Order: sequence, then C-alpha cells, then structure tokens
Amino acid sequence: MAELTTLARPYAKAAFEAAVEAGSLSEWSANLGLVSAVVNDMAVKAALSSPSLTGEQQATLVIDLCGDEIVGQVKNFIAILAENKRIPLMTEIVSLFEILKANQEMKVDVNVISAFPLSDANEKRLAAALKTKLQREVVLHSETDKSLIGGTVIRAGDLVIDGSVRGKLAKLAESMKT
Repeated sequence: MAELTTLARPYAKAAFEAAVEAGSLSEWSANLGLVSAVVNDMAVKAALSSPSLTGEQQATLVIDLCGDEIVGQVKNFIAILAENKRIPLMTEIVSLFEILKANQEMKVDVNVISAFPLSDANEKRLAAALKTKLQREVVLHSETDKSLIGGTVIRAGDLVIDGSVRGKLAKLAESMKT
C-alpha cells in the first residue's frame, strides 16, 4: 500500500496543481473519478494488462471509453500515466487528489459509526464540535453497527476516536493481559 501511495503521490500532486491553475477542482475531481471507475472495470483491467498494448494505445482505450465526459487536460494526464505505465495507480491517485482537494477547500469527511442511529440534533452537535476541533467544514457520514454495543467510533482522516463499549472492553482486556 505504501508503495502505491509513493508512486501515485507525484501524479496526484501534478493533477491537483493543474486543476487549481485551471480553476476547475470539481471538474477534475469528477473526471478523475470517472477515469478511475473505467480503469477499475474488470474487462478494461484485463485489456490494459495486455503486454501487447503500447502506452499510447492504453491511453486511447481509456479516453475513448470515457468519451466526451472528460476535459482535454485530463486526457493529457491519462496519456502521461499510460506513457509511464501508471494507469493501474488511478484509484490511489484519485484518493490522494481528493485529500488535497479537501485540504484546499478546508473540508473533511467524517465517518461516524454508532451502535444506535443518531438523532438529527446529535449529528448537528457532533458536527459542530468536530468543526471546532478540526477547524474545517465537516461532512458527516453516519452508519449503525450493533456490534459496538454502545457509543461511537469517529474517523476523520487519520484521526480515530473510539468511544465504543466494544473498544473500551478491548482496552480493558489488553491491560489485564499485561
């Protein structure tokens, strides 16, 4: 995983810088997402993995499958990826691009997993508290997992706050072992 991230990072940064320069972060984001979906299709993966295809042919295949949905700069980006045999990194590139975009826009996606559904009032209070703590706009995604027994697990990027009963029981068990 670390290797993929290391290989994908310069391409993600280059795409991000081109998008910022063009003033079209959202458009690039949508285009890269589409390219990633196309590249991750099983039939396309099989075709792209053929050793007989040149980089130019790989780029043409991906660009043709995306159609008129992608802009010229993204087409050039795909050509560069294909030339350098980096099209398989597309998923990781998109992931890194989205992180850079979120940092630029001062937004963060927060996943909240709770044992029971959160009320709207609780979601709003949680979002406000996280906005203050993280100093960013918070986009809250919540889901329910009964195996937590009680409490919540909050994930915002690298930050994980485990306030679940299951997590506390696991910590207690670990401390009793030592």
